[in-house]
Amino acid sequence: MLRLWSDRAMPPVIRSEFDHRVLVNGSAEESPEDPLRDLPGAHAVVAGARRTYDGELMDRYPEIKAICRTGIGIDNIVVPDATERGIAVCHTPDGPTLSTAETAIALILATVKHIKRVSREFAEQPGRDYLSGYQGIEVFGRTLGLIGLGRIGSRVARLAAALGMRVVAYDPYIEDERAVELGIERADRIEAVLAESDVVSVHAPLTEETRRLMNGNRFAQMKQGAFFVNVSRGGLVDEKALCDALDRGSLAGAGLDVFDPEPPPADNPLLQRDDVIVTPHIAGVTVESRERMWRMAVSMALQVWNGEEPDHVVNPDALSG
Repeated sequence: MLRLWSDRAMPPVIRSEFDHRVLVNGSAEESPEDPLRDLPGAHAVVAGARRTYDGELMDRYPEIKAICRTGIGIDNIVVPDATERGIAVCHTPDGPTLSTAETAIALILATVKHIKRVSREFAEQPGRDYLSGYQGIEVFGRTLGLIGLGRIGSRVARLAAALGMRVVAYDPYIEDERAVELGIERADRIEAVLAESDVVSVHAPLTEETRRLMNGNRFAQMKQGAFFVNVSRGGLVDEKALCDALDRGSLAGAGLDVFDPEPPPADNPLLQRDDVIVTPHIAGVTVESRERMWRMAVSMALQVWNGEEPDHVVNPDALSG
């Protein structure tokens, strides 16, 4: 029987679904004083984003044959180390798509409507007249710029178009036909997207190439008074440069689900600003997506255990041994 360990406690519905095929060694949440206490002897790991899986950890637990990530990003897993040790690294790219896209739209709407500011002010002064000074805008007819047009970016594009937004996207890895299929415009340069968009939403993976993609120069290229949203990875953004752009008034607001590092320190200035709406990296985690990602992760761990190629393995060379 497959012995499984996880970063977090397995949802009861998933545990009952796989209990005849999987023995759960435990989870980090079940032993917080020693989070790796139950890892020895595990054949597979269901991994979240909060721990680094590198060669040192893998060598301490040599029975591990699969690390299955609940989510798209695998930047906390050192894939070459896993491949060298014959450990399959899998992820669940379709699991969080709907939830993350919907959260991106929610942040866009909440940001352009200045929900954080007016909610706080109304709670403090419910009798005040807010109508004349309220600066919220409609998204209908406005331009949404997408940086990245993968699974999540494409879903955001469809939702934004349904709201009546014009959508323009930059993604060097897609063909023109994909943009036509989505009914949006494709830009050849990121600068073009930044310059003409009322809202910019980032949907790119975190790599050495994309780290600090949104820096001081990029924010300066954005349209005066535009809004910025990030539900991808905190490392894509230079947070100081974002603060500076907000301080100057060149950006009107931001919606952030991710930070660098995570969790952010309590004194991170972005957390307290009225013009920044923040959420704790939960864009892709809803009741439905959590079960979907767990089900996919456990299924792929079983595929590895049974000598099959997993549905979403990122290092197939690890299986050759």
